[in-house]
Amino acid sequence: MSPAAPHAEIHRTIDAVWRMESARVIAGLTRMVRDVGLAEELAQDALVAALEKWPETGVPDNPGAWLTTTARNRAIDRLRHLKLREQKHVEVAYELEQWQEEAGERDESLLDDPVGDDVLRLMFIACHPVLPPESRVALTLRLLGGLETGEIARAFLASEPAIAQRIVRAKRTLAEANVPFEIPRREELPERLSAVLGVIYLVFNEGYAATSGDDWVRPALCDEALRLGRVLAGLMPREPEVHGLVALMEIQASRLHARTGPDGEPVLLLDQDRSRWDRLLIGRGLEALERARQLGGTLGPYALQAALAACHARAPTAADTDWARIVALYDALVQLAPSPVVELNRAVAVSMASGPAVALESVDALRDGPKLANYHLLPSVRGDLLFRLGRLDEARAEFERAAELAGNARERKLLLERAARCDT
Repeated sequence: MSPAAPHAEIHRTIDAVWRMESARVIAGLTRMVRDVGLAEELAQDALVAALEKWPETGVPDNPGAWLTTTARNRAIDRLRHLKLREQKHVEVAYELEQWQEEAGERDESLLDDPVGDDVLRLMFIACHPVLPPESRVALTLRLLGGLETGEIARAFLASEPAIAQRIVRAKRTLAEANVPFEIPRREELPERLSAVLGVIYLVFNEGYAATSGDDWVRPALCDEALRLGRVLAGLMPREPEVHGLVALMEIQASRLHARTGPDGEPVLLLDQDRSRWDRLLIGRGLEALERARQLGGTLGPYALQAALAACHARAPTAADTDWARIVALYDALVQLAPSPVVELNRAVAVSMASGPAVALESVDALRDGPKLANYHLLPSVRGDLLFRLGRLDEARAEFERAAELAGNARERKLLLERAARCDT
């Protein structure tokens, strides 16, 4: 990009580059400096440098490599000026200098090799058993998911300050525990697997239905989550839930092109043009789901959700959807992984199988729970049920309430449009 490009355009480019490259930069730095907190700080320093220099010099041809090199140089400078009292710091500084010398002899493009090993390694490090499960997921989402603290808070249905404190404590705990910055031994992987799967799933979800910003979908996040899921399936081929998650993401990703209209506006599932669904991804998802089934045992939460997605994928039209089967799968999911969000999704399926009046009773039962108090989809679903029952004034109020709670600009606009329809 030319240095003469408007600063606002370059800043948008930097934001996009950071979302795509930050995980690899932080993961690579963590391997070098062996400190998660320091790695993130150095990566942020490189981002600040980009914000200062790129508007003047233009965006480099290989922005990810530029960020990596700049962050590594900052690490070398910082360690040189520290009072290196610990042998570990001396060794790290030496290794960084050696890396720098070798990098000068290699082609620059190799610095940005997107193999993903460092990202997966740091995922398992951040999901160390020394951390509570919720802290593992929050920290990994912050470091590697490209998600802001507010986005993570919405995923957890928690407050932003609480999530920020959780992340800070997690970094401190890893540093104090002297956690080795290397991928765990194969026998140690299963105890960390649940948290890693949770991270990948939440990253995918943020790409599939962005909780903030101006875009309804963020395909780059979906692509990264899918890539990590596929790598993990190769690493742990005997784990059915890994294949279940991959199946779920493949099938969901098949709808991405149909989820938005010509101007980026949201298109809901029942209104989508199914000819735009990617049949290749659907086929891959169904194959992964079959692999999960063949490994035996009861289907886990991700495989059950994949089976739900498969019901939609197999239906040629919305009218052909087997809603009774979907309700039965949700019943199994509620038993296996109960949550108010799953209950809400089940109510939507019940409304399609048995009518909105039956579903409204279930939704009303969720209104008093604290978990969904600020969850915009609760009034959105309730508004839809009331609209279908002809209770338009109540429906309008629910859609307006949902719009107030929604963090995504596109979704807010859609909800306000639905509220306006209640007056016609």
